[in-house]
Amino acid sequence: IFPPNSGNKEITWMMLEAGAETDVVNSVGRTAAQMAAFVGQHDCVTVINNFFPRERLDYYTKPQGLDKEPKLPVKLAGPLHKIITTTNMHPVKIVLLVKENPLLAEVEALQKCYRVLDLICEKCMKQKDMNEVLAMKMHYISCIFQKCITFLKEREDKLDGLIKSLLKGREKDGFPVYQEKLIRESIRKFPYCEATLLQQLVRSIAPVEI
Repeated sequence: IFPPNSGNKEITWMMLEAGAETDVVNSVGRTAAQMAAFVGQHDCVTVINNFFPRERLDYYTKPQGLDKEPKLPVKLAGPLHKIITTTNMHPVKIVLLVKENPLLAEVEALQKCYRVLDLICEKCMKQKDMNEVLAMKMHYISCIFQKCITFLKEREDKLDGLIKSLLKGREKDGFPVYQEKLIRESIRKFPYCEATLLQQLVRSIAPVEI
């Protein structure tokens, strides 16, 4: 465990990359993220909760079992890891991260990436220490990748068209309806209905009209 109380995000990130465990508890049974939250260091909490070790992703760059090919080409691991560990989950930000990397901004590459994200989501839900937050994040990014694929296949303006759709506000109040529908759709498609986080999200969102 490491001291997050200083509020230094960079040091927190460095310690995580060096192998600091996030689920170890201190003498009063609190994890580093819980201690950071207790003293109001919410930036550090965000860094800890969004951390995903690169080696967990690199696992998919090697053939497993009877597979002849890895599920994720090595060249895609770095760009995908950058998106997985981002703390800005705005759909436009994620699409921009895809667009800025020529290796990612292709249908075949995104197909491989979203399938790996779905596998990670499944593992997060089925492992002994279930991580619903990380599972939901992986699923959400997977849904955005799938939407990127649709625009790359069907629209001449490709990812620029998706960004415009996400930012466009309706006439009466400027509310980004397409963006809201995409986020709600990703929540609705989360495959683990028993998840507490999913049920909380549905209860919060269902009564609210777009």
